[in-house]
Amino acid sequence: QVQLVESGGGLVQAGGSLRLSCSASGRTFDVYKMGWFRQAPGKDRDFVATITQSGDSPDYADSVKGRFTISRDSAKSTVYLQMNSLKPEDTAIYYCAACSYGAGNYNDWGQGTQVTVSS
Repeated sequence: QVQLVESGGGLVQAGGSLRLSCSASGRTFDVYKMGWFRQAPGKDRDFVATITQSGDSPDYADSVKGRFTISRDSAKSTVYLQMNSLKPEDTAIYYCAACSYGAGNYNDWGQGTQVTVSS
């Protein structure tokens, strides 16, 4: 099992930036890829971005391409989500998730961090 703790959320005006961090501990050697998801009030949780442990093949939801960047620091077992040009529709709880080898899907989740973008 992998424990995940997100931080960096907050209130920002439209057009502003935030950087989210996700610190991982536990069986991090078992992790194949890490991802960010978000859930707005009354909506389903949606995929935002993902990156493999090797740093290859970052992928993004169409809604954030060109504005968000996912990255990782292996030495710190931390994954980041740099969010630029934020829009009110980016307001959501952002969750970090880990997918272990053989799991087939994300199987460990953080508690989430709130991001609020004011217009």
